[in-house]
Amino acid sequence: MELLSDEMLVDTYYAAIQFELEPEFIRMLAIEMKRRRLNPEAVKITA
Repeated sequence: MELLSDEMLVDTYYAAIQFELEPEFIRMLAIEMKRRRLNPEAVKITA
């Protein structure tokens, strides 16, 4: 997970939710965002 930039982590989190991926994967992403003290709303999402 440490290889992902903060922005890529948040993008991946939102994509995982959108595509209804495994809940465990989404949970792992959320834990990593919490560990990095990221607020997903504060990170610019590129489209």
